Amino acid sequence: MKLIVFRSFVLVTCLWWLCSVSGAQVSATLSGRVTDSTGSVVAGATVTANNIDTGASQTAVTSQLGQYEMVAVPVGRYEVRATKQGFADGTRTGISVSAGQDAAVDLQMRLNGSDACATGREFAATDCALTWHGITLYGAYDIGGGWVSHGLPENGYNYEGASLVNRNGYQHRFLIAPNNLQQTGLGIRGKEEFLPGWFVVFNASTGINPQSGLLADASKTQIINNGLPRASYSYNIDGARAGQPFNDEIYGGISSTNFGTLTFGRQRALGTDAMLQYDPGGGGYAFSYIGYNGTMAGGGDTEDSRWDSALKYRLTYGPAHFGAMYKFADGSGGCFSASATWTAATCTPESAHNNAYGFDLGGEHGKLSADLLFQHYNQAISVLNLISTSNTLYGIVTDNNGVIGAVKYAWNPFKFYAGYEYIWLNNPRDPLGVGASDQGGYILSGVEDNNLDSERLLNLWWAGVKYTYRSKTDFTFAWYQQRQNDFRVPKECDAVAGFRASCAGTLNEVSGYVDHHFTKRFDAFAGIAYSYVSGGMAIAIPHGPGVPYHYDDNLAPTIGGRFAF
Repeated sequence: MKLIVFRSFVLVTCLWWLCSVSGAQVSATLSGRVTDSTGSVVAGATVTANNIDTGASQTAVTSQLGQYEMVAVPVGRYEVRATKQGFADGTRTGISVSAGQDAAVDLQMRLNGSDACATGREFAATDCALTWHGITLYGAYDIGGGWVSHGLPENGYNYEGASLVNRNGYQHRFLIAPNNLQQTGLGIRGKEEFLPGWFVVFNASTGINPQSGLLADASKTQIINNGLPRASYSYNIDGARAGQPFNDEIYGGISSTNFGTLTFGRQRALGTDAMLQYDPGGGGYAFSYIGYNGTMAGGGDTEDSRWDSALKYRLTYGPAHFGAMYKFADGSGGCFSASATWTAATCTPESAHNNAYGFDLGGEHGKLSADLLFQHYNQAISVLNLISTSNTLYGIVTDNNGVIGAVKYAWNPFKFYAGYEYIWLNNPRDPLGVGASDQGGYILSGVEDNNLDSERLLNLWWAGVKYTYRSKTDFTFAWYQQRQNDFRVPKECDAVAGFRASCAGTLNEVSGYVDHHFTKRFDAFAGIAYSYVSGGMAIAIPHGPGVPYHYDDNLAPTIGGRFAF
């Protein structure tokens, strides 16, 4: 009996030992550290170990020190990959996990964007960045030539070309076309880590007219036409770029890998960010109405595509993202009087109430992305060249609201785009007066605070498709439409009464172009845009009988090239 018990004990002990040895021989521990290209740790990255032989996988998330660990990893051959929003994936292949031997696999990721250029040859042949100690210089030069069926002479301050139908255009002519796919300009940005996962960020950028070298200045194009007969006009536009040293953006702030980014300064509106993402034409002036005209991006007013003195917050959590923006009131409100015979002694000094706010909620699911935005802007200004003084502007003032919905779907080699915006404008709750300040420090010597008899409603639609051929050539087709309601009371919109700018009307643009990338930095393009207006949108000057467009359509083929760095 004792012999039987002893033999049983020995057998159980041997089996336990064999199982322990066997278990030790079929698994190991996999660990390592994840850093970025500067050597800083990457916290919150997801590390996945994929077994090449079985297809099984294990995951872990890096700690605040950038470290990860996976225990009981079966022996075999592995590919180890680190992923995180805002970073390019870091991958190691050919990793062998042997029985009882722990494996150390460190990974390196880089921020989305390009690594720093090491040589001049690399700069010419790749999309590497001109980065030194975390500070990057970037920019573009975009210029071309074209023909317009109904256009005007260019001037050195205009930066939007001549593709869109223009109220004063009357000549068919060849011309130099600036900034067709991208605004020519320069910028400098930086992102420096000061604590693990925390960064100081900044950006400063400006746009220029590529043939004159002058700062982009929409307001100046109005002023240089003031007092001239209509037949002597050059192109005049309205916009947020008004000759400021940094007429695109200038801001600074703090960014966290877990808590998002908060910045303050002159910044693109949330609608501008959405336009650049969901416009099939990428905001290019030659082939995109919503890029050329900032009504969509600015929530009803092209001057509001960029906000001064603004806080902006962005957060990405998994596939979802959130944005919020607030603009503080700034500038002068001028001197206001309801009397048509006001004087400096009888008018009331006004404070600026041009604050604004907006929200954005969006996300991605596979190849589909979508965003929903709301923007509100008080005392929005739209300027016209209606006065004879040489250094001031005439402004129409409204309070604006806009809601945007946009989607994009990638189905290689196609990308599909669609969007809609509903905008409602009212006379301002707080009026502006003569002497009020506008973009770029310009002054209003004429103001309309009561331009609307009733609420003005705008509807904008767009849709398009981009086809990529062999990764280097893009074919893009797009359609844009803007509609407005009758906002004059009583409306006088017929052949007898005569149409006014306050009458219902429509603007349409269709475009198509091909863009071939010879290198990562240089591409050439050719395409055509056709735009036309009808009803009240074919009248040049709001309220009253108005002045009709010389011609209500424009055909504009364009060819050119772009160099970006």
